[in-house]
Amino acid sequence: MWLFLLFVTIPIIEIALFIQVGGWLGLWPTLGIVVLTAIMGTWLVRAQGLQAMSNIKSNLNDLRDPTESLAHGAMILASGLLLLTPGFFTDAVGFALLVPPIRLALFHAIRSRVKVQSFVNAGPPPQHSPGGDVIDGDFVDLDDGPTHAPKGPPSGWTRH
Repeated sequence: MWLFLLFVTIPIIEIALFIQVGGWLGLWPTLGIVVLTAIMGTWLVRAQGLQAMSNIKSNLNDLRDPTESLAHGAMILASGLLLLTPGFFTDAVGFALLVPPIRLALFHAIRSRVKVQSFVNAGPPPQHSPGGDVIDGDFVDLDDGPTHAPKGPPSGWTRH
């Protein structure tokens, strides 16, 4: 129900703001502002998105919890979507999500509502050989069964 209200109220707010700003500034300045915010937003999202990706890689390489960096990346992505959507309200929310303290406050608010009840490791840790030349694997000997001739010409993947 709340999602339906969101999809109804946001366009109404945007239309009202377009009418107000368009009546105050005129058509072309209003359209210019919408295009300018989309261009500026794209540039800012790209810069902050690259920084977020760098933080995520750093966290994963250092075996630190990447939750906060992933949340910041998701909020930057949402910001980009909002900034590319024409409108003043969505632009205001999109630009707000580009401010790191606002993202951090939103992250902490969401995190306080999430409760992790259990954590399960997906599998055993990878085994590394000292030489680095050994690859473990399973195989099936195909010579035991009936032989089948290949259908058609060779694929080209096996030629040297």
